[in-house]
Amino acid sequence: MTLNNWFNKGLTEEEYLNAMTVNRDNMEKVASQYILKDADKAKSLQPHNLRALVLTADWCGDAMMNLPIFMAIAKEANIKAAYFIRDENLELMDQYLTNGTARSIPIIVLIDENGEEFAKWGPRAVKVQTMVDEKRKELPPQEDPAFETVIKEFYAMIGKLYTTDSTLWSQVEEDMLHTFVK
Repeated sequence: MTLNNWFNKGLTEEEYLNAMTVNRDNMEKVASQYILKDADKAKSLQPHNLRALVLTADWCGDAMMNLPIFMAIAKEANIKAAYFIRDENLELMDQYLTNGTARSIPIIVLIDENGEEFAKWGPRAVKVQTMVDEKRKELPPQEDPAFETVIKEFYAMIGKLYTTDSTLWSQVEEDMLHTFVK
């Protein structure tokens, strides 16, 4: 199936948001507090008449933080987006595996008017990935009896950072725009 065909099958932003049952409040919290810093750079995408395919799921903490930032960029750039729930669209997802193996999300694929891939971003900004990797080093090995408890605390801590740390939001914006603007 072509990317144009995929785009036509996706959910609108409103449909995606209305269907959310997990992380909606936190995503709305980020959206209400986040301010696009480089609107001019986002606007520079307008002449390309881009559309976006967004692979996501409402349970994903990375999507919770990244999608409000993408939505702000898309608004400035006049990018229409189609949203795809990862596990319901594995044929599309498997075209955009992270490191060739992982179904990590969110993945944002910008396409041009002809349905050709223009840019791909995700699942994390480089600086955010580095921060997560550094904090993961503090976790015990998976076979450690305490691992299950510690990993839940780890995800809660990351989720709190994602919803409160505007520095992370700026890093995501910078990384997305660096990827999108050619």
